[in-house]
Amino acid sequence: MSVRLKLTLSYAGFLMVASLLLLAAVWLFLLRYVPAEAQRTIGGFVPGRDDLIRAFAPAAGVTLVALLAFGLLGGWILAGRMLVPLGRITDATRRAGNGSLSYRIELDGRNDEFRELADSFDAMLAQLEAHVAEQQRFAANASHELRTPLAITQTLLEVARNDPRGVTGELAERLLAVNARAIELTEALLVLSRADQRSFSRQPVDLSLLAEQAAETLLPLAEEHGVTVETSGDIASTSGSQALLLQLTTNLLHNAIVHNLPEHGTVQMHTSTSPETVALTIENSGEPLSPQLVSTLTEPFQRGSERIRAHHAGVGLGLAIVKSITQAHDGTLTITPLAGGGLRVAVQLPAAPAPA
Repeated sequence: MSVRLKLTLSYAGFLMVASLLLLAAVWLFLLRYVPAEAQRTIGGFVPGRDDLIRAFAPAAGVTLVALLAFGLLGGWILAGRMLVPLGRITDATRRAGNGSLSYRIELDGRNDEFRELADSFDAMLAQLEAHVAEQQRFAANASHELRTPLAITQTLLEVARNDPRGVTGELAERLLAVNARAIELTEALLVLSRADQRSFSRQPVDLSLLAEQAAETLLPLAEEHGVTVETSGDIASTSGSQALLLQLTTNLLHNAIVHNLPEHGTVQMHTSTSPETVALTIENSGEPLSPQLVSTLTEPFQRGSERIRAHHAGVGLGLAIVKSITQAHDGTLTITPLAGGGLRVAVQLPAAPAPA
């Protein structure tokens, strides 16, 4: 049975039960006190209980039948009116299932349960539409980024095929560089996918140790760019994947070094702790950046037109990976442009529980 039919039968059944209870109340509080036999008095004839029942029973039966018909008809109409919003929500669900995520219910009227359900469904559709659009942009950008080194490789190989004697050390170096970039991009995509799926085991991690490790690893790059890296702070223990958090720290420091002043640049890494959170903050010198540009830096393949694009510029997934790893560890990422130029990037993560 449909929900409308079930509600109709429920309404009619409730009405019949109420009518029977009313008849029972009449019997209990009225007819039981009437004598069973009719009595003749000086003033006339007083009917007995049996006479009243014979006179009242047919009328009561007709009334119950009429109430049953009224309950079924009224219940059907009321159930239909009550289920109109549910029909609109069902229609929106079917459209969403067919791929139309732009449709919104926009249910008006009182703020009842159906209105709350419709508003929640509209919010879910908006989030799904934004997520699908983001995934489509990501797929398009990833395809474009992967196609570029493959096209360059194909061109170089065609040159070598047309002139086998022209395969020189320079051509081999260019092929190796393009292949290394394709591998770097593929590995970055794999890290991003792993972080999005949260397919990692959690263990105690100290952000201050990761900061020192990243600084030691990227020291040659900092010396090449003439950037001074300083690390400071307290022990900042959190829980998560050490490999992913090291990737996060390395990406942040790499960006801070590469996107810096042409010479005499600085990078400051600081770790701090509070009762509930730990933080890793990186500040670097550099050119002034607008808030509009900063707000797009965490999108995949958004390198920023005002930032330096050298051979160490990466594949445009550095901050996107940082954002994804931060969210996978239930943290927050804040990027703020500094008044004198450069950026302040702060990552806050839940503090590791104290040992028992």
